[in-house]
Amino acid sequence: MVHAEDATKTSVSSGSGHSANFVTPNARLAEGKALRDKILREQQGRWNEIQRRRDPIDLLRESDDGRMKKLIPIRYGRMLPSPFAFYRGAAGVMAADLAQTPATGLKVQACGDCHLVNFGGFATPERSIIFDINDFDETAPAPWEWDVKRLVASVVLAARSNGISDHRGRDSAVNCARRYREHMRKLFKKSPLAIWYAKTGASDFVESLPTAMQGSTRKRIEKAANRSGSESDFPNLAASVGGQIRITDQPPLIFHERATSTPEAEVPLEQLLHIYRQSLDEDRRMLLDRYQLVDVAIKVVGVGSVGRRCWIALMMSEGNHPLFLQFKEAVNSVLEAYAGKSKYDHHGQRVVIGQRLMQPASDIFLGWVTAPNGRQFYVRQLHDAKIKPLVDTFDAEMLDAYAQACGWVLARAHAKASEISATISGYLGSSNDAFDTAMGSFALAYADQTERDHALLKAAVREGRIAAIRDA
Repeated sequence: MVHAEDATKTSVSSGSGHSANFVTPNARLAEGKALRDKILREQQGRWNEIQRRRDPIDLLRESDDGRMKKLIPIRYGRMLPSPFAFYRGAAGVMAADLAQTPATGLKVQACGDCHLVNFGGFATPERSIIFDINDFDETAPAPWEWDVKRLVASVVLAARSNGISDHRGRDSAVNCARRYREHMRKLFKKSPLAIWYAKTGASDFVESLPTAMQGSTRKRIEKAANRSGSESDFPNLAASVGGQIRITDQPPLIFHERATSTPEAEVPLEQLLHIYRQSLDEDRRMLLDRYQLVDVAIKVVGVGSVGRRCWIALMMSEGNHPLFLQFKEAVNSVLEAYAGKSKYDHHGQRVVIGQRLMQPASDIFLGWVTAPNGRQFYVRQLHDAKIKPLVDTFDAEMLDAYAQACGWVLARAHAKASEISATISGYLGSSNDAFDTAMGSFALAYADQTERDHALLKAAVREGRIAAIRDA
């Protein structure tokens, strides 16, 4: 008898007579191991400034195309405070750089903007709190190394921003990569369903933290679990104006566009909502129908997203219960220029499908829509028991634990939507720390690069070539 795990391929026959050949995990492990001869794991740690590297300021300016011009200075203002802040807004710069670094050629569904602040807690449809990746604007199929490298570099940048030594920052980056490698090794041995269901629950996350931080973190999670995002947002975002409930203007970060304030604009907005509704499953449509659109406004969010159109829609039920939906503009992923065009013509759909593939559970209102002017959006709840990581308060011990949790989650996200987790694991190895150490070297070197790029931005602002506004 030949066991499935010992064979190179197995044949599975369906009732229709169709058969499919599957490569066994052991065969994939061998393929991955063979890749070490093509790309040494030590090579992954190299970052030598490329001779023909594009000017990062030029890349940033090019990415301003299509953004709301009056908001662009806020984008640069949010990138000015530190190299880490710059890094959060410069995913496109790093994508261009990563395209010129060593890679195995193995692609996964990548996050595309994988840094420490892009992880956090949120509520599942079953109302439990989990820890996972939060933002998927740049998601696309791309080399798995790119997400890992962006994540570990963010660890060192966060350490420097918090006054933690490079020695401790590098160690945390190495531990983040090690956790990714070790968890990928465990995952490829599991069934596809087991990987699909795997998640980091609130208790798992809390128990991974330093003892001194567990109590306060548990309280934050419990508080978030007991509140509705829209109910909590309502007092801060809306008020009664002339007897009608409206979103409160808080310029320059929340404001009504004049084009949406006229009676003539009501029909297109209702049409937009109806088109978005078609992207939802039938049960979600029935739930959405219990709310009525009341008002919409622009809300400035994030760092890299500033200037892209982000509408918040206030909806109310018959019993005056609020629901805030976020319509966020979706454009080409920064990865597509280097990893290949998305198979989805609609970038809102690209984001939604990528998010569903990488997250263990996603927002029930996740959908997409095209506006009458051709702009594409994806839709989700504005907040749903979200817990943002307070990365700027982390000491060395907390940063290390958090970085390892992110590495664990990233491995699961990559393995969930791909059959090549065994191949990646074969390349990484089970005990040798060559890749982990390489990631520590890369993280330090690319953090230095980011500091140089950040200095270029500050100089451009000083010289008046770029306008920047520091918002509240």
